[in-house]
Amino acid sequence: MSDNLICEKDEIKDLMPYEKCMEFGAGSLTDTELVAAIIKTGTAGKTAKNLAEDILNSAGSKGLPGIIDMSVQELMDIKGIGMAKAAQLKCICELSRRIAKRQAAMRLKFSSPDTIAGYYMEDMRYLTKERLILIMLDSRLGLISDIVLSIGTVNSSLVSPSEVFYEACRNKAVSIVLVHNHPSGDPKPSKEDILLTSRIKDASMLLGISFLDHVIIGNNNYESVFAIMRKKGLF
Repeated sequence: MSDNLICEKDEIKDLMPYEKCMEFGAGSLTDTELVAAIIKTGTAGKTAKNLAEDILNSAGSKGLPGIIDMSVQELMDIKGIGMAKAAQLKCICELSRRIAKRQAAMRLKFSSPDTIAGYYMEDMRYLTKERLILIMLDSRLGLISDIVLSIGTVNSSLVSPSEVFYEACRNKAVSIVLVHNHPSGDPKPSKEDILLTSRIKDASMLLGISFLDHVIIGNNNYESVFAIMRKKGLF
């Protein structure tokens, strides 16, 4: 090995993680260096790399994915990790989760309640308040965007068709789906759920934007409001 190559490797080794990232790309960083670049600074007697090693050790055998499973308090229990660093790490984990989820959505067709429930189940099954989400789809039933329309009791007096279709038109949606959760864990639709579905269905027919379904998420189960309304002969 030449002296120049040895010297170059030593120089790379001496670079701070963020410097190495800027010089050679984030892909050049080890797991420890990646965490160190995120937390930026160490603490008394410890460099950022030392602290990053402590974090990864606390995450266990899973390594980086183990950080996702750690709570803010568990991170703050590591000496040198305060609220700011814990928040940084959790935000990065959430950003990674959302990017991965959106990439997964691009490969899905939201054509069945099973697909819709599967995509939203883990995000919604443990919520303690009802949350109504509008899903906007393209001509191939791929996800364009989704937004939270309301948090709290979902009923037809709080969610108007004009609000739903304003967002649908603004996002150039060809079709839409509603999904919301029941904190009780029982996905059986209420009278208000059926009334809301009926109102949105009527408006969709006038506006020419397909309303494909209204899916209710329970505790690892779901119901299609459309399927139930069809059985009852409501449309």
